[in-house]
Amino acid sequence: MMRDVQSSLDERGIAIQRVGVSDVHLPFLIKTKEGDFQPVLANIRFTVALPKEYKGTHMSRFIEILAPWSRKPLAEEEMEAMLGEALERLQAESAALRLSFKYFVNKRAPVSQLSSCLDFDCFFLGEKRRGEAMVFSLGVTVPFTTLCPCSKEISVCGAHNQRSVTRAVVRFRPEVPCIYIEDLAALLEAQASSPLYGILKREDEKYVTEAAYQNPKFVEDVLRDSVLALRKLEGLAWFSLECENFESIHHHNAFAAHEEFL
Repeated sequence: MMRDVQSSLDERGIAIQRVGVSDVHLPFLIKTKEGDFQPVLANIRFTVALPKEYKGTHMSRFIEILAPWSRKPLAEEEMEAMLGEALERLQAESAALRLSFKYFVNKRAPVSQLSSCLDFDCFFLGEKRRGEAMVFSLGVTVPFTTLCPCSKEISVCGAHNQRSVTRAVVRFRPEVPCIYIEDLAALLEAQASSPLYGILKREDEKYVTEAAYQNPKFVEDVLRDSVLALRKLEGLAWFSLECENFESIHHHNAFAAHEEFL
């Protein structure tokens, strides 16, 4: 019989808060707003708390837990089931599971109405302690255009603009369903000078250029308007926001961040 080294006694007296596997890649099915499922390739980090008396955890058990779910639709309920199994099989007091993936949303150009896909970097994060309900967080990074109010004010013609992003993480109260990725992305895009599109014909380019010019925003404006928009979401318990402009005429980025409990 082979010796179980991981379960052997460790005498250093240090409990490890999170230990497990990272950079695991598996396919999953994510429910869309339309009611069907989008296949995604997820980058996974799966961890548990390791008591101070154990030398190590059993890494293979994380993969054994994940593997069956990679062929099934995935949402909060399934993540909580995986975390519960990890708590039992690894004799842990807490566990965390993060799935990062690209999610594609169909968008129509504003004038030509040509349809194309825009990708958003997203993640699901589940955290669970033994005997408690899972805490679920949804993260999404939304790209868009901003136009500088100062540049517009002081220039005879034109104004500089740039690609920008908002990185949002939201948590809803347990009794309230989480928002769809599509709706969260659209809400945050609406706080920008102009959204981005996969396809723009000449008439679309004219439209978004002029729309951005009529709606100049500093990074602080985008952040504050996003905070006000999120505060209106029913059942939201907590959110975190980071807004960043990848400046086109400066050799630095503009950055703003905010988080709050509701």
